[in-house]
Order: sequence, then C-alpha cells, then structure tokens
Amino acid sequence: MNYKYLDMASYKRKDHFDYFCSLAYPYVGTTVNVEITGLIRAVKEKKLPFFLTFCYCVSNAANKIPEFRQRIEDGKIVEFENCKTSHTVALEDGTYCYCTLDGNLPFHDYLPCAIQLQELAKKKGGLEEDGGTADKFFISTLPWFSYVSFIQPVPMPADSNPRITWGKYSEENGIFQIPVSVLCHHALVDGIHIAGFYQALKEQILSVSENIRSI
Repeated sequence: MNYKYLDMASYKRKDHFDYFCSLAYPYVGTTVNVEITGLIRAVKEKKLPFFLTFCYCVSNAANKIPEFRQRIEDGKIVEFENCKTSHTVALEDGTYCYCTLDGNLPFHDYLPCAIQLQELAKKKGGLEEDGGTADKFFISTLPWFSYVSFIQPVPMPADSNPRITWGKYSEENGIFQIPVSVLCHHALVDGIHIAGFYQALKEQILSVSENIRSI
C-alpha cells in the first residue's frame, strides 16, 4: 500500500490542524532564490532539458519531507510513501496541459521517461489528471521572467496538495539563482517543514549536478 493514515489521537499538531482547517484561506507560502550555478553549468555542458532536470530535483526534495506527502481526507491525515509531480506543459495554441511524472527513479532512467511522457501529454492535451490528484505535487513554471513573490490560485474548499513553482533563472557575478515558490496547507505544514524542503532541494541540486557530470 502506498499510503497510511495517521493516528489523529496521538498527532502532535492536532490543535494546529483543527485551527488551520477552520480558516477560509489555510495556506502558507514563501518564495526563495535558490542557487543553481553548478546545475546550470552541468545541464548546459551535457545539453539536457533544464525544466525536467530541475523538476526531478524538486520532486525528490519534496518527497524527503513527510509533511509534504500528507493530505487531508475527511478530517483525517493520509501520508503517501511517494508522491508524483503533475506539471503544466505549454501547448502550441498558447494553452497548457498536465503531465504526471514519477521522480522515484535514478536520474538516468527518469529523464528519457519524462521526455517521452511529456510528449504524450502534449498529444493528448486537456486538463484531465492521470490517476487522480491525491498523491501529487502541483508543479508549474514561469520561464519568461524572474520574480520576488507569487500568488497561487487555489480551490474552494481548500485542497492540501503542495504547489511548487519557479520562474526564470538569472545570473549575477557568475552566480545563477532561480526563484522557487512553495504553497502548502498550514494544517499539515509549518515554516520549519518548508525550510526543510529548501534544504533538501539544495542537496538534490548538488547531487544531480554531480550525477550529470559523471554521465
């Protein structure tokens, strides 16, 4: 089984959970500039697709944080062992479709699979999600510009899937950075968990950069 239900009677954040579930807007979010200098150099050297490479880093970083893998179902918390990503893919008519990827693979296996699935998603089109949305991170990008803050559209009633978005990377004095925004349901995720995600992302970027150089 890919998931388990937490024991709400012993859940240490039960009061926080109840409080934030009662709010009209229960989300917490941040935008942080993340350094990607080594990753950019490695990707350019090997001529790899940056978006899918970075999506792999984000997917694995988010899966390192248990709270990012938790969802709210009927007042209970279900925790998945591994979550996939559902990202937006630009179409020729100026709209977009969704593509689901599983980052729980070695990078050298992930990349060709991701390229193939993204092309299939383009041909299929539409906004229908493959296999539901409970075990997904919602991923999008704004590759046309960098930014310092970002407001996400959210459903009503609130869902509990983390939303992770990044913009155009920029370079200053040889250092490349990219703005990465995170939006989570505060009943499940606190600032310390978001900080853990950014630290895990930093580690994934270093690991994948080294992996690419060895290819």
